[in-house]
Amino acid sequence: MKKMFVSLCMAGTLMGLSSCGSTKNAATLSSIGGEWNIIEINGTAVVPAPGQEFPFIGFDTKNGTVYGNSGCNRMTGSFDVNAKPGTISLGAIGSTRMACPDMTVEQNVLSALAQVKKYKKLGKDNMALCGSSNRPVIVLQKKEATVKLADLAGKWMISEAGGEAIPEGMEKQPFIEFNISEKRLHGNAGCNIINGAVQVDDENPTAVSFPQVISTMMACPDMEVESRVLKALNAAKSFGKLAGGGIGFYDADNNLVMVLVKK
Repeated sequence: MKKMFVSLCMAGTLMGLSSCGSTKNAATLSSIGGEWNIIEINGTAVVPAPGQEFPFIGFDTKNGTVYGNSGCNRMTGSFDVNAKPGTISLGAIGSTRMACPDMTVEQNVLSALAQVKKYKKLGKDNMALCGSSNRPVIVLQKKEATVKLADLAGKWMISEAGGEAIPEGMEKQPFIEFNISEKRLHGNAGCNIINGAVQVDDENPTAVSFPQVISTMMACPDMEVESRVLKALNAAKSFGKLAGGGIGFYDADNNLVMVLVKK
């Protein structure tokens, strides 16, 4: 908490001394890559409501995608990686549709992001996102990774797929086991054995996908669960830790498509 307080004060001081209109501390595209906490909006420190996440934003400079959490909902968008260095336009930001007790922080974040036109370094660990007036509308602070690929290692039971719980007591309870060093997965989708590759993105620590998952060809009396599991794996584009424990996989629109719990 003390570290965050000092960082907030420093960001405020730096914002007062700098603008995106000057060439000092100009930023390149690579400098904005990665994940950032949103610590200040229009000169006011961000204070999340009790029980809500601290808002953050991530920039994938390889694929031109934006992702993060605006305080309650996950968000996603895109930007032009070929734009002039120091300039950025986030376009339309999409988000999930959860309702939280206090949506003030989220509303402020989304409103400020819609104004962003430029970016600039503020010291070593901070970045300013500026509007058309060249004044910072958002101050970012480099975010320490809260989830990493190694967190997937080991065997997991699939507790939910396609928005529905997996029935208990199945003859072959669906599971996935990840071999992180080899970037491979192995498991059972409910009837058939599955194997496949784990594909990641070095610029986005939460990005993951499972191309070319293959399975045996047994026929079981009820293939509905297996169909949901395979469809969810095919749709997965990112992952994250869930508040109640476990791991969630999300599709390209940030919809939760699968939930894993440690065996």
